[in-house]
Amino acid sequence: MMGLGVGVDYALFLTTRHRALLREGADPAEAAGRTVATSGRAVLVAAATVAMALAGLYASGVAFIGTLGVAAGLTVLVAAAASLTLTPALLGLLGRRIDRLRVRTPVAEPTGDGDLWHRWAGTVGRRPWLFLIGGLLLLGVLSVPLAGLRLGHVDAGAQPATATDRRAYDLVRAGFGPGANGPLTVVVQLDSRQVADQRLRAGLADSLRRDLAAVPDVASVTAPAPSPDQDLLVATVTPAGGPQERSTAELFHTLQRDTLQRALAGTGATGYVTGATAAGLTFTDRLADRLPVVVGVVVAAAFLLLLTVFRSLLVAVKAAVLNLFSIGAAYGVVVAVFQWGWGGPLLGVGERVPVESYVPMMMFAIVFGLSMDYEVFLLSRIREIWLHRGDNHLAVAGGLAATARVITCAAMIMTSVFLAFLLSPDVVVKMLALGLGVSVVIDATVVRLLLVPATMYLFGRANWWLPRWLDAVLPHLDPEGPGSRVPQPPGRGAPDGVPDARPGAGRADGPGAAAPAGGDRR
Repeated sequence: MMGLGVGVDYALFLTTRHRALLREGADPAEAAGRTVATSGRAVLVAAATVAMALAGLYASGVAFIGTLGVAAGLTVLVAAAASLTLTPALLGLLGRRIDRLRVRTPVAEPTGDGDLWHRWAGTVGRRPWLFLIGGLLLLGVLSVPLAGLRLGHVDAGAQPATATDRRAYDLVRAGFGPGANGPLTVVVQLDSRQVADQRLRAGLADSLRRDLAAVPDVASVTAPAPSPDQDLLVATVTPAGGPQERSTAELFHTLQRDTLQRALAGTGATGYVTGATAAGLTFTDRLADRLPVVVGVVVAAAFLLLLTVFRSLLVAVKAAVLNLFSIGAAYGVVVAVFQWGWGGPLLGVGERVPVESYVPMMMFAIVFGLSMDYEVFLLSRIREIWLHRGDNHLAVAGGLAATARVITCAAMIMTSVFLAFLLSPDVVVKMLALGLGVSVVIDATVVRLLLVPATMYLFGRANWWLPRWLDAVLPHLDPEGPGSRVPQPPGRGAPDGVPDARPGAGRADGPGAAAPAGGDRR
């Protein structure tokens, strides 16, 4: 999924800039070189952001999750390397014949104010508060199901009815009850007195069986049997519910944290709960505990990268916060479809299932990285215009108009790639495919076309403020190539270039924002 999606995205982004340069009269070889020197930098920054987000999966502390992240990150880096080498080579070979085979009049980045995306940018600029509140409300509604998120393990009962593992699962359930598909094994390690005394061992086994059978949601308990060396007692607890039901998870935690400790208190023995079902629930608990750590690491790393690239505190904070809203909405859709069952049968999921324990963590790293992809593409063009014109309103409108078409097309391609995996019979693959596809749609429409321009219009010149001491510390990474800094003289009484906040002191693009020397005051 990742390799196909980002590979096409990066090539499309470069090709769009190349065609725009050809329209301006540049030689094909020169246009290819300028494309790599400008948009190629944005591709590098975007790929680095995605790879860094995926590498953050190592913070989960689970080796196979971290390995999946590294594998996906390497795929993204290889796709970026191919885009920066093979794409310009092919563009140079095609020369001006790039549009020879076409289905309609070729279009590239818009250059006139009458373009659809220029008009859309103007509409958002006239009512930024309306679009900001409307976009946030939409994301909030989509995120509502997230409050009921339940992590677990999707068992064979969710597979298609024709699958052999599903048929075996149903036969076991019909013959022995739903809990027979997910039994819990209780192991008690005896102390030396109980090992040596058969009567103590037998008495403990009887009392343990009674205590286990008295726990709610227990269908049956086998008599605790001693191991050949008499060191252990082993019993099997059959839950009343299936292995992916909430009652089974609650039973596991009750046995582990309460029942065994109470039943073995004062005996010197130690109890454990094990088996495949217990291992899956323990794995779920561990990932749930580590998810906030992964989120914190990925967000902090992305914030520092965006801060370094775009030299702006507000831009970096805004990007991180809006991406969290986008991810929350994608989580909400996954919960509604798979856990609540809204439309699940249409996707080949016959019953309600919990969200697989590692899906939210994988989704977060992938979605956050891909969201930053589009963020870098958009902001790099906005910053490029800002550096040359010094007008925030013009920069936001021009950057949105220049990249909206390519971001929309790239999102359509990425979404098609992800949603194609809904055809997989595996429920977990369907979860990832739906979550990633929905997140890309939300990010490319609500976030990129509504929330980002609305917030940047409202912040005005404050978008580009960075404390001088921080600017001196951070390394310089230009996402669209080196550009001349536009002087930003502080307003009267505004320290360190902070826009003057006095009433009536500003322009339409920000409160109290003084025009830079030679800047456009429109």
